Amino acid sequence: MAKNKKRKLPLVYQPVGFVLGWASGALAGVAFRKAWKAIRHEDDAPDALDRDRGWAEILLAAALQGAIFAAARSAADRTGAKAIERSTGAWPTKEKGGRA
Repeated sequence: MAKNKKRKLPLVYQPVGFVLGWASGALAGVAFRKAWKAIRHEDDAPDALDRDRGWAEILLAAALQGAIFAAARSAADRTGAKAIERSTGAWPTKEKGGRA
């Protein structure tokens, strides 16, 4: 029975992961805007199609945004996985070290 429970757990985790991913993305967006404002004292960060921005500024913004989003997603994934493990006793991925 425990083996069957472990097989179905990744399906149970999917809605939890979706909600946590959405929330972490929203929080990461806020964190990026605040970080950009602190670094450059501007409300709007550049994107690749901003004609008046240089390569360095665009790549800095992209790298900072990517780092913040990756950290937020990892924190959300880990938090969700630990919560599932505490409530069910099983880790929510099928294999060691991977996504469901």
